[in-house]
Amino acid sequence: MKSKFVQGSIFIVLLALPIVLLVLPSTYFDTGTTVCLSKKLLDIECLGCGLTRGIQHLIHLDFQSAWNFNKLTFVVFPLLVYLYITWFSYSYRILFRED
Repeated sequence: MKSKFVQGSIFIVLLALPIVLLVLPSTYFDTGTTVCLSKKLLDIECLGCGLTRGIQHLIHLDFQSAWNFNKLTFVVFPLLVYLYITWFSYSYRILFRED
């Protein structure tokens, strides 16, 4: 079992993550070099290319840009929200349970 300090740190990170993503502008990830090995080595876009940028635009309700970056954004984002809620609620229960 993790200590209260570690679990508290995880809880704070989970709490801050959506706030940070909302505060960042939707175009924050649009520029810069790619980290995709498929794109770097083979010059071929993989199924995940544009997913981070698409999700960032979807968070800011820019549906057209999200669709243009990667159409899988609309499948992956609800799954990420579900995982986030699951991890957050688990962390909350562990941290604030009565012993």
